Amino acid sequence: MADDQKKKAKAIIVGGSIAGVSCAHALTSIGWEVAVLEKTGAPPTGSSTGAGLGLDPLSQTLISSWLGNPQLLQQATLPLTVDQNRATDGATKESWNLTRDEEYNFRAAHWADLHALLYNALPPDVFFWGHQFISFSISEDKSFVKVKAKLLRNDDFVEIDGDLLVAADGCLSLIRQHFLPDLKLRYSGYCAWRGVLDFSGKEDSETMKGIRRAYPDLGRCLYFDLGSGTHTVLYELLNKRLNWIFYVNQPEPEIKRNSVTTKVSEEMIDEMIKEAEKTWVPELVKVMKETKDPFINAIYDCDPLRQIYWDNVVLIGDAAHPTTPHGLRSTNMTILDSAVLGKCLEKWGVENLHTALEEYQSTRLPVTSKQVLHSRWLGRIKQGLHLPNREPFDPKNTSPEDLKDLQQKNMPFFAINH
Repeated sequence: MADDQKKKAKAIIVGGSIAGVSCAHALTSIGWEVAVLEKTGAPPTGSSTGAGLGLDPLSQTLISSWLGNPQLLQQATLPLTVDQNRATDGATKESWNLTRDEEYNFRAAHWADLHALLYNALPPDVFFWGHQFISFSISEDKSFVKVKAKLLRNDDFVEIDGDLLVAADGCLSLIRQHFLPDLKLRYSGYCAWRGVLDFSGKEDSETMKGIRRAYPDLGRCLYFDLGSGTHTVLYELLNKRLNWIFYVNQPEPEIKRNSVTTKVSEEMIDEMIKEAEKTWVPELVKVMKETKDPFINAIYDCDPLRQIYWDNVVLIGDAAHPTTPHGLRSTNMTILDSAVLGKCLEKWGVENLHTALEEYQSTRLPVTSKQVLHSRWLGRIKQGLHLPNREPFDPKNTSPEDLKDLQQKNMPFFAINH
């Protein structure tokens, strides 16, 4: 058959979050046909709930190449040129700087903004909304994979064939569970309260004046604030929004199946505010109080996997490497997974699928494994939790070595992302 008459290689991607939409770009850009199955019924709207995220320079380059216009990403994000760790004394509310890196070069994005940017740049027929993944099977000769999905609008079932199944279905991946039924996520020992304060129209409010006095470099700085056995993260997002995270050491909460987000009540929010008042400056507590719909995530990761592909099935993103958020790696690892998978498939072609997936695995696993374990270690330091062979971190009593450990730039393979 002539090259131009060859059947197009086809990938079925399960999960339409950042991993799914990034992988769709990486594969459509090398000429693959792509079907993204996503159980939610429609594209997410840019609501103010959800999370902020930081994009490293390599992710910025890759996204810009997919969008075909670097200006689009610049316009949808804010610069994070400073990575700063500081400490706050809960008793006196006095704050002081621990470390400051002024060559950080990340950009801050809101999840919904980044998703919309990537989604809108894809061909319109790539996403299948309201399709819930049910099961898959691989043909006996390993030449194709068949995926069964349920149409949520009418409960009908559909079957879709493809050459490759990409599991982009998150840290609780059902596809990963098929191959690794005994794999358990590891609870970190703490949860994250998080929220996005929309301050549009309130730029001159006492709350905003106060927080800008307390954190003068908002708008270009990623702030980590360390207290005794807790820490917070604070940075500004585009369109007059502040993203904050408050980590609280606590026993593992009971969570709904298939979600790491706990439903919160008014009482829980009141408790969180009381807890925040014990440690943080009043200006930060005020931001938390005025945030609509804060939510709580239980923080999990898992020990690095030894394998991330089987026959015609490959894992990417949080399905391949559930991670804690402290190294700002989750989204960045996901984007790089997608790009590397695309390059390997382009290099070897669908006729050498196994070789392509083997190369993807051997390229990504050494990097993501070290980054997951480093993020875990960084979280334990910042939360003042036990670490082997060292005293728990105390922000009031730090050595130069302790301070070096806090910095993002000491993440393994950090340099390759720049």
